[in-house]
Order: sequence, then structure tokens, then C-alpha cells
Amino acid sequence: MADTQYILPNDIGVSSLDCREAFRLLSPTERLYAHHLSRAAWYGGLAVLLQTSPEAPYIYALLSRLFRAQDPDQLRQHALAEGLTEEEYQAFLVYAAGVYSNMGNYKSFGDTKFVPNLPKDKLGRVILGSKAAQQRPEEVRDLWQTCGDLMFSLEPRLRHLGLGKEGVTTYFSGDCTMEDAKLAQDFLDSQNLSAYNTRLFKVVGQEGKSHYEVRLASVLNTDPALDSELTSKLKRYEFQGNHFQVTRGDYAPILQKVVEHLEKAKAYAANSHQEQMLAQYVESFTQGSIEAHKRGSRFWIQDKGPIVESYIGFIESYRDPFGSRGEFEGFVAMVNKAMSAKFERLVASAEQLLKELPWPLAFEKDKFLTPDFTSLDVLTFAGSGIPAGINIPNCESLPSAFSQCLSTSALPSVSSHPCLLDDDLRQTEGFKNVSLGNVLAVAYAAKREKLTFLEEEDKDLYIRWKGPSFDVQVGLHELLGHGSGKLFVQVSRDHLTCPTHR
Repeated sequence: MADTQYILPNDIGVSSLDCREAFRLLSPTERLYAHHLSRAAWYGGLAVLLQTSPEAPYIYALLSRLFRAQDPDQLRQHALAEGLTEEEYQAFLVYAAGVYSNMGNYKSFGDTKFVPNLPKDKLGRVILGSKAAQQRPEEVRDLWQTCGDLMFSLEPRLRHLGLGKEGVTTYFSGDCTMEDAKLAQDFLDSQNLSAYNTRLFKVVGQEGKSHYEVRLASVLNTDPALDSELTSKLKRYEFQGNHFQVTRGDYAPILQKVVEHLEKAKAYAANSHQEQMLAQYVESFTQGSIEAHKRGSRFWIQDKGPIVESYIGFIESYRDPFGSRGEFEGFVAMVNKAMSAKFERLVASAEQLLKELPWPLAFEKDKFLTPDFTSLDVLTFAGSGIPAGINIPNCESLPSAFSQCLSTSALPSVSSHPCLLDDDLRQTEGFKNVSLGNVLAVAYAAKREKLTFLEEEDKDLYIRWKGPSFDVQVGLHELLGHGSGKLFVQVSRDHLTCPTHR
């Protein structure tokens, strides 16, 4: 069996996010709006598989074939007949749940690989003897041959996400190193292009020269586009002695489905902000334009207090080893009015609370932009993991590592990062805070039998207040953490927008 660090335990919790009541309260038009946004999110979420590991899409496709042909109970009977124990079949189900939850075979928090906790030969017998294999013998066999070894491999480099010898990533081709990533970022900066919706592919020519392809996520490949400025950049370049070519069409079949459902959702939008937001997202995913997505985010910020809330795109850059490329994410949720009212009271107190924080006002925004802060019940969340709270939009051209700099020597330069020339949306135009209520309800619920280091008489008190206290923690974290701080940048060699004294 595998090292326990790389397996998911059989008693891991699997919870249902209850959204029935919130969805029931929607009008027919709101339900259709939520439905098409959800379809767009689920289709877009498939891109995460392609952003995780080479084998992740094949594992997902194989599992989908198995469970479409036989439900878990039917597959269980087949597995037991093939010689699996109950524990081994449970381990297979847990592995499948992990792949679906993380949209790949690496944990979304920690970036560590997980493998099935049963012998490979036994799983192979189950797969090749399944009803799916009977229906599509060549396809299932090819999928298993493609991903089987990698699914179980714990070769040192494959244990974690990373770049070069440090781990696995599909944001870059396998021969890319951190030096290649830095060179590519310099090239993108020189062309005023964002890395957020790109991947990088490297080939070394016979002459020993490196050839890099920067591939933008889009439906369009080589067809003419409305965005002439972006189209003009789809060409070959010489940069610092290397060849670069900017192309597009990454994830094209997936994004085509996303665009189709965003177009359908527009027919059920509640107001012009939502219509214009969706129109810009369609343009962004069709053409590969981050600027269009930023325009859509502006309309999203202006859409205050919607009944159906959503956000979609290449959002978080945590899993890119270089910190520049966004992972696809899409969510749809309904407002929990009672909890949202509590958060609005917190927002009303924010400016007073900011004065009490233990650092100078120079670290806060010059003017606090009062956000929309709602508690939502998630209907759909497509991505590599569901957080407890969100503060968005992100800066869509700035490597995330830069926004976390602690020393002035590491501050990003305005001249080299296009989103700073435009100003970060979150800094200057506002943002939204979101607390995901039905996620909190299950993810942070305490089970008495699993509590350790507490006296029996203290367990009831802990169980009673853990959930409510975490609601407050999430609220403060999103509102006063992400929502109020100033983004420090280096405007020029001698001009820093931050205090230089310690």
C-alpha cells in the first residue's frame, strides 16, 4: 500500500451542500439564469484538469466512463466479484471523490499528489472487466494504459506540483524551468500581455535555440477577432536571443461550451449590469482577452446585491509555480438574506474597526471602498476546491507573489505590470466579499467523537460556538484583511507607494 501521506483515508468526510431551500425561493427566470451560469461553470471547470497534471484529464474521463455505465452499487458488486475487499472498494470510491473534489489527482490545498489505496492490479481488473469496458473496450483500455502507471506513481518528482525538477505542472511544458518562467514573464511584460490566461510550451531547436509558445485560452484560434490590439500580438518575436510565438485556442472546445451557456444566461439577466458583464465575459473567453474580463468585472462590482451571484474565469494563481497564471473557477450561489444582514452591519462598522488594527493607517487604502458583502448558499462551485470565503476580483495581470511582498526591494514596478498601469480593480473601483454559508455549515461542523484535547464538559461549548465564531472570522478576514489593505508598488526607481521606515 502507498505511504499514508499520499492516500485519502477511508473515513474521510463527504458532505452535501444544502441549497434546496435557497433555490426553491428563486423565480423561474432566476432559476434559468442560475442554471445556465452553472452549466458554464461546470464546463469551464474541466479546464482545471488540463491545468493540473498530464494524467488528470484521462483519470477523470476513465472515472466518468465507469460511473456512467454502472452506479456505485452495481460497480461494488462487480468489484467484489473481481476479488476486492469492502475496504479496497471504499478506497476506490474515496479516490474518485478526491479526484472530483480537487478536479485532478493533486490536493488543491497543499499541492500534494494522492493515489488509490489499493493494489494497481486489482483496480485494473475492475476497470477492464467493467460494463464500460464492455461497451467501449478500446477507449477504456487506452485510458487505463495512458493513466494507470501515473495514477499510482510516487516517483519523487511526481509527489508535488512544481516546476522543473521540483514537481509537476501543466501550466508549463515538462522541460521548462524557473528560468524559463522568468524569461517568459519578461517577454509578456515587454508586450503588455497578461499571463493570467496563458500556458507556456518550450521546444529546443536543432540549433540549440529555445522556442517558446505562449498559448492564450480562447475559443478563437486563428480567425479574425474584434480585438485588433490583441490580434496584432498573435505573431512571432525575437526576445533576448530566443524565439517566442503568441497563439491562442487553448481549451477551445471547453470554452466554446462556456460561451454558449453564458449567451443563454444573458436572456435571463436581472439588469443591464449582468447583461454587460456576461457580454464582456463572452468576449474574454472567445478572444482570449484579459482586458475584456476586467471590464466584465467592473460591471460585476456594480451589480450590488443580486439574488443570484456568480463569478467565472481564470481567477486564483496559487497553483502556478511562478504565481502568474490563473486557475479556472466558476461559482453560482443564492443570497442568504438573514446572514447577509449581519455582514452588512459588519461592513457599516468597518471604518471604525480599521482604526483599531495594530498597524499605521499608511498600510490601509486612502479611502475605504464600501463593499457588497453577502452570505451565499452555493449552488455550483467548479474548480479545484471550495473556499469558505472569497474577496474578488483579483488583479488579473499581476503575479500573486508580488502582492504579498514584505520588503520594498521586491515591490512590483508599475512600468512592467499592465494591471498596475490600469490600477488594480480591487484597489480603486471596489470589490465584493462573499461568505459561503452552506460550505461553512458542513466544512467546519465539529463532531463530538472526533474532538481531542478537550474535557467532556467543554465539548458542548466548543461545538455550539465553533460555527458562529468561524462566521465572524471569515467576515473579518475578507473585509478587513483582503478588502482594506493598500497594494504597495514601485512607481519608479525612487518612488515607492509605501512607507520605507521599519
